[in-house]
Amino acid sequence: MDKALLSHIKGHLRSAVALKQAMDAAISSANETHWRYVGYRSFMEKYQQIVTSVSKIVEITAPIGTWDISKVKSSFETPGLLQKEYFEAVYTNLLILIAFLEHTLGVKSDETRSLVDFFQANMRKAIFETPKYEKQVQDVIEQLLIGRGMSRGIDYEREKGRVRVSIKEVVPDFIIYRLSLAIEVKLCKSSSKAKSIVDEINTDIQSYSKSYDRIVFIVYDIGGIQNEEEFKNGLETENGNIQVIIVKH
Repeated sequence: MDKALLSHIKGHLRSAVALKQAMDAAISSANETHWRYVGYRSFMEKYQQIVTSVSKIVEITAPIGTWDISKVKSSFETPGLLQKEYFEAVYTNLLILIAFLEHTLGVKSDETRSLVDFFQANMRKAIFETPKYEKQVQDVIEQLLIGRGMSRGIDYEREKGRVRVSIKEVVPDFIIYRLSLAIEVKLCKSSSKAKSIVDEINTDIQSYSKSYDRIVFIVYDIGGIQNEEEFKNGLETENGNIQVIIVKH
């Protein structure tokens, strides 16, 4: 994909994200519920302008919808419930369009790599005492996410996003929904623990891959891993969807 085309797609992605932010602001406002959706027709028009522009430069393979605006009545002629339906339909299709554009650009992969580099560069500096429990490492990771400008419940969740496997459920330590990313933390205290962690990672990969496109394992090592490359061998994928970070204390 040439640079000019990439630049155009990035511009449309920015427009789509800006429209989503405007819609988020509308429904989170202090207005009475029945006033929150009155801008549905304006949002619909902006959404379709973006779709039209995108379709001129790339084939949209995502299952998004459009409307005949001439047949969509103004808010003065449309009941509140129908306004809400229109608004939510536009919002849902907009999210699909954003996901399509991000996939086209490889944005999610780039952001995941950036996050991995961030943890690799900052984890050790943020841990002052030798951790005894995984929760201590998890707490530091959450502090780093917050320091990166992320908010729980909006940008990430901790110990949520259950995945059902056979008769049990498993829960990743962190999830970033927008990136379809699960983050799992391991604390390695000995060589025997290192071997069991490999088994845990393989099991986690089988489980979390059912619900998430990307998995990052952060292994905080206080003396059990002698050869990092050997430890990672066979665990990571070439496309970067499964990555293992080893942080030495």
